[in-house]
Amino acid sequence: MGVYLVIVEGFWLKTRNPQYYYHARFWSKLYILNFGIGVASGIPMEFQFGTNWAPLSEAIGNFFGSIIGFEASMAFMLEAAFLGIMVFGWQRVNPYIHYMATILVAFGANLSSFWILVANSWLQTPAGGEFVDGKFIVQDYFQAIFNPYMPNSVMHMVLATWETTLFVIGGISAWYILKKRHEAFFATSLKIVLAAAILIAPLQLYVGHLSGEQVYRYQPTKLAAMEAQWETIPAGVAADWSMLAIPNEKTQQNDWEVKVPNALGYILEFKKELSEPVQGLKEWTPENRPHLLGLIYYSFRIMIAIGFYFAGLMFVSIIQWLRGQFSAENITQQSWLMWGWILAAPLGYIAVECGWTVRCVGRQPWTVYNYIRTTDAVSNLPPGDVLTTLISFASVYAVLLFAAFYFGSRIIRKGPDFDLPLPGEEQPAVDTKPGEFIPDERPVEAQQ
Repeated sequence: MGVYLVIVEGFWLKTRNPQYYYHARFWSKLYILNFGIGVASGIPMEFQFGTNWAPLSEAIGNFFGSIIGFEASMAFMLEAAFLGIMVFGWQRVNPYIHYMATILVAFGANLSSFWILVANSWLQTPAGGEFVDGKFIVQDYFQAIFNPYMPNSVMHMVLATWETTLFVIGGISAWYILKKRHEAFFATSLKIVLAAAILIAPLQLYVGHLSGEQVYRYQPTKLAAMEAQWETIPAGVAADWSMLAIPNEKTQQNDWEVKVPNALGYILEFKKELSEPVQGLKEWTPENRPHLLGLIYYSFRIMIAIGFYFAGLMFVSIIQWLRGQFSAENITQQSWLMWGWILAAPLGYIAVECGWTVRCVGRQPWTVYNYIRTTDAVSNLPPGDVLTTLISFASVYAVLLFAAFYFGSRIIRKGPDFDLPLPGEEQPAVDTKPGEFIPDERPVEAQQ
């Protein structure tokens, strides 16, 4: 959402149309709420490396610890430092200084994604050094940062955050339009996110394919779990793709399955015959392959289905826009399409969670792939202590979730505040009715 705020504030600075200013003020409230929840839930996740994963931290702290430190000191602190100016500086600093603060907040948020994905990608494909006496010694820092998994992983995650934001903003805008509240105002936000989705939604599908290719190349056990593939498929074969199945780990087969003929090669390599074999789960002993296959298998498919739903919704919406159905007069008549956007609002979060499930549960039984097993990475803690802290954190996080929904719904129900003065003015520059805007037609000198 930080990027979206940069866009609408940039439009305001360029056009001086108050509509974009009020967009920046309204959506920034949801950004602040999201930031607060992220801080409260994210900090304990970093501390857990020292409490729950002490052997892992000792083994890889030379690299992993510094990357997590970069995320906190570079990205989080940058975002937090300029957030105050972005929130409270509208009437206190020059508009272009404020815009710079908004840009730096958005940059910091996305920089967090970069460092977090660097750290996690290194766990997937460790590079840039070697293990000596059980500890990782960095020999080439840049090789470790730019490990084989990193480029696609960063791009896939950043696009996922952008796409989630687009459809959350679009879904909230569609809700207002269905309620016939500020239709013109929220038709604008819907058009902005739709214009961005033209690029983001198809690009995310392609980058997701590239991420699948890197699993195919570097983590064959994960690929076998994602596809519930028990038997090895040799190279040069046109293999079927398992669309739906019920994996059975006890019998080492799928109890039920629906396949798409000759589709696996197209999914992995954009061609019919596979150039490399796809190893089956039976190639590894049970202790050396992922478990919870049903979770991995269906998380992967749910993520894919949501991605195609987003692309399809974007395509249909573009057609309706070109047909003139997104005008202020006609958009309220598109109830079926608005419901499609409302239903899309939570799906991005689900897709992200499914993606992380595939990424991390599918990596098992390794924490550092092929080097450190999860059983060797975990702290030796009494089960009662773990259960107590788990219940405690789950309770606190449940309260945070309730708070997020409560305050988020309050912000949405209240809607934008059109009584806010424009920067440098005590009263709104243009007399408007809620949801209706006209350009600022005063002389240039007066606007300045």
